[in-house]
Amino acid sequence: MAIVAGIMRKSTLLMCLSLIVISSSGCTLVGGALQLTHSYMLFWETLPPIPVSAYWSQQIEDAYYEEERYGKVEILDPVEGENAPLVCLDPPTPDEVIRSIPNSPEGGFAFFSDVQWNNVRMTIDLIVDKVEDCKFYPLVGPARMHKCHYKCTVYYMKIERSSYPVPFENVDLDSREVVYIDHDHLIRCAGPETTDLAPPGL
Repeated sequence: MAIVAGIMRKSTLLMCLSLIVISSSGCTLVGGALQLTHSYMLFWETLPPIPVSAYWSQQIEDAYYEEERYGKVEILDPVEGENAPLVCLDPPTPDEVIRSIPNSPEGGFAFFSDVQWNNVRMTIDLIVDKVEDCKFYPLVGPARMHKCHYKCTVYYMKIERSSYPVPFENVDLDSREVVYIDHDHLIRCAGPETTDLAPPGL
């Protein structure tokens, strides 16, 4: 981390020096860009164009993707039959497991601190499968909570590589991450016993 911090400081200093040299060299690059931006604002009556990295766009898309697929509690219809089997049938997908890992396998800084995950394998174990009694849930009504708790272990080969300022490559053949994922969902209650679960005042 100290090496990366030093590289970032040097890069920032180099960028500041470059801006100073360009602005004082008589070149119209900076002034022309500012004048063009001002004319653009006056013509279109809008704010100046602001360059945005694709990283932030990807972060927003990922947030909506995860909320739509993994961030909601499902409410299922009643299960018919007094002794109908209630088992967890929706294990986490590999995509959900990878997205749940705290140490995200993102590439890092190219040429400075590049990280790769290769030969990814995973095991998904169901450790809790429990159906609770009928309760009244606000905005839902009488329902039972079906608890599904999974233990997901991810095995992979981690490669850390840097090209500057000190070239090196480290390969860890036995890296692993363990995450726990809940797939809890509600099942509506049906039958005469649900009349006793009405909220107070009704």
